[in-house]
Amino acid sequence: MTITMHSYGLTWTDADGVPRASAVSYDKASADHRKAELEKAGATNIEILPVKPGDLPEPKA
Repeated sequence: MTITMHSYGLTWTDADGVPRASAVSYDKASADHRKAELEKAGATNIEILPVKPGDLPEPKA
């Protein structure tokens, strides 16, 4: 049996209007938890994106 781990990164706009992206990758449960933290902090346009090992998303302008 092979278990494949999927990695996710996040992009968002912070409360000051600055586009941001995660500097680390997460498993799905951790990405969902991080999204909830960002929502509580006032972030908008939060997206969870699949990423390949070694890759991270870029902030959206």
